[in-house]
Amino acid sequence: MAVNPDDRDHGLGLDKPVPRRARNPAKLARLGVRNRRHDYLQKNPSYFDNLDHELADPILFERLIKRFQTPAERETEGMAKGYGRTLEADLIRGETKLSSVSRPSEDAGFNSSRAQSNATAPGDGGAGTDPWDTEAKNKEHGVQLWRAYLEARFVEGLDEDFEYQTVDDNCAYDTMARQDAEDAWFDEEEPSWADGDSQFPVRLGETGVQDF
Repeated sequence: MAVNPDDRDHGLGLDKPVPRRARNPAKLARLGVRNRRHDYLQKNPSYFDNLDHELADPILFERLIKRFQTPAERETEGMAKGYGRTLEADLIRGETKLSSVSRPSEDAGFNSSRAQSNATAPGDGGAGTDPWDTEAKNKEHGVQLWRAYLEARFVEGLDEDFEYQTVDDNCAYDTMARQDAEDAWFDEEEPSWADGDSQFPVRLGETGVQDF
């Protein structure tokens, strides 16, 4: 008995549509929250300029930002931070370095300041797993990596000084969701000129250019 080629799937199951797996409501909600936080950062880039962010990871800040600063820039930043915050960051850096020296086996393969709290670090999973684990090539690259760290930290909800509810419960930060919905609508909508029954049928041979 001959087999219709269209009925054969060659073992790949290509002729049988596979139903899309239902999405977990909790995961969808989490994705919506993360998208709102991304949108917030897009609309509020000044978030990255907060000098208090250094305290989130003083060692990383020193490696990506501080090492490229000129003495004048460090002095200006120190004046803006004030003596208290500057001293706090230096103390945390010193304690973290001493801790990493006394426990080298535990810190191996991880960012030295993250080793103390790797359960809450964004994207933690070993050396080289995050963009900011790489060495900064220059000042601009260092700023880019530092901002990538701050963005991941913010999206994961690890900024303890930020009121996330003002973003997570605010539909004004649904720009990405609205754009996706609009794209889906336009993808499903057929143009009227493509319909054979349209009152403006396409006439073959006509270019729309009139010759006089």
